Amino acid sequence: MRGRTLPLVMLMPGVAFAQSSAQGDVAVTIYNNDQALVQDTRQINLVRGINRHEFPDVSDSIRPETVRLSIADATIVEQNFDYDLLSPSALIEKAVGQTITIVRTNPATGAETRERAKVLASNNGVVLQIGNSIEVLRDDGLPVRVVYDSLPPNLRARPTLSISLESKAPGTRPGTLSYLTGGLGWSADYVALFDEGKSTIDVQGWVTLRNNNHVAFANTEATLVAGAPGSGGRGGRGGIAPGTLPGNESAARQRLGDFYLYPIDHRVTIARNQQKQVSFLSVGGVPAKKLYRFANGWLGAQSDAVSAQTVLSFSSSRNGGLGDALPAGTVRVYIRDAKGQPQFIGENHIDHTPMGSTLAIPTGEAFDVKVKSTVEKRQTIKSDEWERSAKYRITFGNRPPRVVTIDRSITYYRTGMSYTLTNARPEPVTVEVVQGGLDRGGWEDTRVSSESVPGEQRSFDERVWNVTVPASGQTVLTADFDTRY
Repeated sequence: MRGRTLPLVMLMPGVAFAQSSAQGDVAVTIYNNDQALVQDTRQINLVRGINRHEFPDVSDSIRPETVRLSIADATIVEQNFDYDLLSPSALIEKAVGQTITIVRTNPATGAETRERAKVLASNNGVVLQIGNSIEVLRDDGLPVRVVYDSLPPNLRARPTLSISLESKAPGTRPGTLSYLTGGLGWSADYVALFDEGKSTIDVQGWVTLRNNNHVAFANTEATLVAGAPGSGGRGGRGGIAPGTLPGNESAARQRLGDFYLYPIDHRVTIARNQQKQVSFLSVGGVPAKKLYRFANGWLGAQSDAVSAQTVLSFSSSRNGGLGDALPAGTVRVYIRDAKGQPQFIGENHIDHTPMGSTLAIPTGEAFDVKVKSTVEKRQTIKSDEWERSAKYRITFGNRPPRVVTIDRSITYYRTGMSYTLTNARPEPVTVEVVQGGLDRGGWEDTRVSSESVPGEQRSFDERVWNVTVPASGQTVLTADFDTRY
């Protein structure tokens, strides 16, 4: 019968385990990519010459190749990271070839019997030699303990870094152990309470610290870095809607290269396998507004009207905004109901956002505001008609229209679009209609030959109209696009 390693307490007579941490004065810098820099300053007693010093309670996810020890009049000769940690399974594996004591308890009488046994193997079960017989130690529900004579020298109760030092002078002095480790990370979350009547927003920012290691960091000076050094940033634009504009204001925060630092203003204890939340932003009464937005792809048409997107817009600027650079995170939006109770209405992700930015955060789909886009016509036009619409050519910024010379005939197209907007709310609304796909070929010469509402070119690829829809009413926006496709 195949045995199983016993899930029991295994004892070493006379062996005591200290519970307090051996760490010293710890500072942790935590990045967004499950990476952290630990700086641990301890008092180290050295003699002149070669010393072997152990650093218990380093992170079990330490990257040993990144270790650096700063101590006066001493240099590192050799270092070893002992990560084979004490556990019942590790003990029995290390005991192969050794003699242990098996203690069995009679469940009827409570009497104990002891037998000396030699551990022959520990592979999916424990094989023992007791006297002249070979037995498999089974987990059959009977009370059994395994007693070890001593703790194996290469088995540690805690992750330990062993360093050999050559010291030029004896005495006790501070040494700072620095290393990179995985298993530590942080993320930002925002709770936003929107007051639609006052057109203001209150924002509370939280950071969530995560320690996935089996080692705690007690009374730690923690600094958070909004960025991931050496690993590249996350792609995409998160959940930010078109209309978000990056800021150009410098936040009053310490920088680390091109990253912002978010130091926690009090020392914290990050326990093993723990998540901890700490507030880093609290701002009230920031001007904000609710917008409606509908974004349409090239030749996009719906058989039925679809809901416009509800968007919350506010600023991170110093004047009239949140007044800070915002690390990437999730913004959760609440609004008070008729009883004054905050109710959740939506959430979305933002990327790292400079101070001075205008944010447009989609929170959901509007119940009462609908849009139906229709391709009204799709026809070819001759080159002289194409030239007549040249004055309507889309240009962006101060760049001149692009001149393209080709030696083949061109087919031009005129596409007529209509957008029917309906509003069932008791007050008028303004919907931002965005038509994309206007520069699919990269020609930068698409023309808008007619439009019922003056539009704005956000880029060569997108044109935007702000369309007012009356209360319990309807508005139709039309536009013609002259393109090469």
